[in-house]
Parts: sequence; C-alpha cells; structure tokens
Amino acid sequence: MIDQHNRDINYLRISITDRCNLRCLYCMPKEGLSLIGHDDILRYEEIFKVVRVAVKLGISKVRITGGEPLVRRGIVDFIAGLKSVPGLNDISLTTNGILLEDFAEKLYEAGMTRINISLDSLNPQKYAEITRGGNLDAVLRGIDRVHRTGFSPIKINTVAIKGANDDEILDFASLTLDKPFQVRFIEMMALGSTGRDQGHHYLSNDLIMEKISRVYRLEAVNGLNRKIDGPAKRYRITGGTGEIGFISPVSHHFCHACNRLRLTADGHLRACLLLDDEVDLKGPLREGCSDEVVEALIRQAITGKPRGYSQVVNDRHLRKCVKEMSSIGG
Repeated sequence: MIDQHNRDINYLRISITDRCNLRCLYCMPKEGLSLIGHDDILRYEEIFKVVRVAVKLGISKVRITGGEPLVRRGIVDFIAGLKSVPGLNDISLTTNGILLEDFAEKLYEAGMTRINISLDSLNPQKYAEITRGGNLDAVLRGIDRVHRTGFSPIKINTVAIKGANDDEILDFASLTLDKPFQVRFIEMMALGSTGRDQGHHYLSNDLIMEKISRVYRLEAVNGLNRKIDGPAKRYRITGGTGEIGFISPVSHHFCHACNRLRLTADGHLRACLLLDDEVDLKGPLREGCSDEVVEALIRQAITGKPRGYSQVVNDRHLRKCVKEMSSIGG
C-alpha cells in the first residue's frame, strides 16, 4: 500500500449514504441534490468485502461518513460487524450530531469510541441558517451524551466561514478550556459548484490562529503522527483541558502526507478528494468478483493517486472536481 510517491495508504473513508437531514450551505445546494437510488448504494455486505481485502493490504483505519451516516438503517449492526474484522484497529464516525443523542449508547455498545461531530455555529439562529434548518440544541445534547457515555476523543469539526461564523472563533476555542474536546477549524474547500459559489466565504486558518493567540496562549501538542492525528496541527490553550486543531487544505496543503482512500456511497474508490478520477468497485462486486479482483482495483486506485495539490488546483479553483462534497463523502 505504498504509493508511487512513497506514502503509506492506511486510511479508508467510507460513505454509506448520500442522504442527509441537513443542507449545509457549503456542502449542497439549497434545493438538495438528486439522490442515488437505494439499489445503487453499496450494500453492507459489499462494503465488508472491500474492507476485509483492504485491511489485508494494509488499511488499519476506517472512518464512516455520509451524507449523514446515522440516517441509514442498520448502521449500528454494521459498525459491530466492522469491529470483528481482524487487523482493523481504528473505527470512527463523522456525524452532524442531529440524531446522536439517540444513538450514543448504541454506537458505544457496538464498539465505537471515537467520533467527529460537525458543528459550525454555537448560535441557534446562525446554526439554522448555515445548515438550512438544523436544530443546534439537538446537537449539543448529542455532544453531552457521547461525553457522558465515554467516547474519546470527541472531535468537533468547525468549517471556518467568513461572514458567517468568524465572530465565534473564540467561543469555539473556549470549549476546550474545561472539556476534553478537540475543536478543529477546517478551511472551506471549493468542491463542486456549491463550493465554488461559496468561495468568497473562504477564511485562512492563519487568521484564525492569530485571532485566538491574541487572547490565549497556544502550546503545540507534541507527538504529531499523521497516521493517528491526520492533517490537523494540534495546540492546547495553556491550562486548558482539550485541544485546538487546524486543518488547512488550502493555505497549507498536505498532499505529500495524504494516506487515505475514499469509498463513495455508490461504490467508487477515490484516491484524491479533489479529482473525479474514480475506480468502479460496485460493478465487479455485483458480478460476484473474487477478493483478488477487489485487491487489483484497490491497487489501481493507489497507482492513480496524484502527487500533490498543484496537479489538481490552479489559483484555488479545482480543475476536475465536479462532484459535490455530499456526493463524495466527508
């Protein structure tokens, strides 16, 4: 699983649905998108086959995404099944948190202890505007429930949006003072037509870090390991309990250390978030292909993984990415 540029590909992100109960302004159009038919979504047993082969090749970490993964039926049993795959050491989930209060204990009992929660505002009205109708109180109750249940780490992902939530930077940072949360600021990326339409909302993490540093002293967290921590540069407010992370794919791209593949809900393997080049797995899987065929297709995707950002981006505009983020998987 070492690619042509000497990167160890050990991380697979799996989108199990393109459906979502929110319509975040940077993720999809207000009217939504044409949904993939139920028969065109990969079945759980097909995903299990891909995971088993991928783990034998060297994948050790899997993250479940969507859409919103908690809207798909059978998600708890699916996660319990993943826990039984030998060699799969790390299973986590990204959710918008709307349904999390009801799922927290079930997910924990299924064997999941790591979770990422998307949260772009701490103001109820503003949250509803960014998500086009989301209920902030439901998300906050969900965060409290996973905290009390014992999840660790709990990562709160905040997409920085100029003119929308840039006045809440310090509010988010202060969440880490007395709670063991990892608040992570993520730069907005111009994926698909939706992202490009929202390009004027881009905000650099350099500016966010500068703003926080005017009020709090930030200490770098030692032991950064991209195999574990991913691309986040981690800091702690002096005396604080939690951490603040900065994920900066635009201002400080990290393609040179990218270790991931993405499996889309409709069964395509994507080696680069920014390129629409994909390898079809669903077709061969539906034809009953062998594990050896799946292995060859995974290796094909890795062979096509580009070296870096300059190959797919020109002046912050993506040359080839047409799919919306909600169709790719977060």
